[in-house]
Amino acid sequence: MRTTVGIIGGGPAGLLLARLLHRAGVDSVVLESRDRAYVEHRQRAGILEQATVDVLRACGAGARMDREGLPHRGIELRFDRRAHRVDFPSLTGGRTVMVYAQTEVVRDLIALQLADGPPLLFEAPAHAVEGLDGERPLVRFTHAGRERTLECDYVVGCDGFHGISRRSVPEGALRGYERLYPYSWLGVLADVPPSCEELVYAHSERGFALHSMRSPSVSRLYLQVPNDTDPADWPDERIWDELDARFAIDGDWKLARGPITAKSVTPMRSFVTEPMRYGRLLLAGDAAHIVPPTGAKGLNLAVADVVVLARALADWRATGSTAGLDAYSDTCLRRVWRAEHFSASFTSTLHTAPDETPFESRLRTAALDRIATSRTAAAELAENYVGPPLAPAGRAH
Repeated sequence: MRTTVGIIGGGPAGLLLARLLHRAGVDSVVLESRDRAYVEHRQRAGILEQATVDVLRACGAGARMDREGLPHRGIELRFDRRAHRVDFPSLTGGRTVMVYAQTEVVRDLIALQLADGPPLLFEAPAHAVEGLDGERPLVRFTHAGRERTLECDYVVGCDGFHGISRRSVPEGALRGYERLYPYSWLGVLADVPPSCEELVYAHSERGFALHSMRSPSVSRLYLQVPNDTDPADWPDERIWDELDARFAIDGDWKLARGPITAKSVTPMRSFVTEPMRYGRLLLAGDAAHIVPPTGAKGLNLAVADVVVLARALADWRATGSTAGLDAYSDTCLRRVWRAEHFSASFTSTLHTAPDETPFESRLRTAALDRIATSRTAAAELAENYVGPPLAPAGRAH
């Protein structure tokens, strides 16, 4: 097989890149190692920044999102049995976020890809990427029981933290920056209407809790738990009791309970690869960077990456100029590090470290109280949460 852009990974980054390239007249092939059912049911993030919403609408993937997504104009912080709402539009010049699960974004993009887009091959794991220093790199993969090769001008790795793309780069050519957190999230899906209209981020002496949602009838909730926690050690009643304790405020608010349909534990990690390019390989999304889920930045950073990349590839194809591709890594890393800083800071502010001292606990309370009492501090949180506008290719924002 031959194509202009070979895309490894059929998650939101790879699918959106293929969609943007298709609309720009650039051909591509997407290789996804899993089957369609698996890809369409992977539970991931659910908060879309304003810029992400705008991109999905512009590329024709926003119709169902606009029908079924839940626009949110703020979040609620809880600490010391107090609740404080952070109003996004008044602090950001009107910008908001959308609650629409990544699984739904993926389904929408797959439907578009299969209807009128370039080839999307499921159950096609890539097992080697070769010739990255040359002009026509090769991706070796397996599909329908056959060993095949994909020859392309550029390879884009959208295959996540554990994918083959980054591991195909010679040792020493990339540098990784990493931080591991001393706690994880126990996440659950529950068939019960949300007990809040907007997300609730709660800090208590017992640890962090988050009340999110997937739809008007499905709640998504998280608890801070020790690393290596086994979900089987958390029966449903224990989960609801702990959520009750961590969300407690002085008032008449009550957490609604219902059947829990899924449980999983998510480790917390920050990771950045520099640069996000080696030769004819460009990395995007989780293949290049990971953020803790507290700030809801993972999917949104992936979207920002592929928007910059699609513009750069379209410009190269149309004019022969590699200026956008040469600037790709620097352009994206400016935004990535801004999101890493926010995500790490927001995570540390809301979670209780296992070795935390009383002094550090009081500092956290002071930080949360400042957000609740200072418009400047609230605006800083709001602006980071809704995300900055997308930068044009070749320019850092």
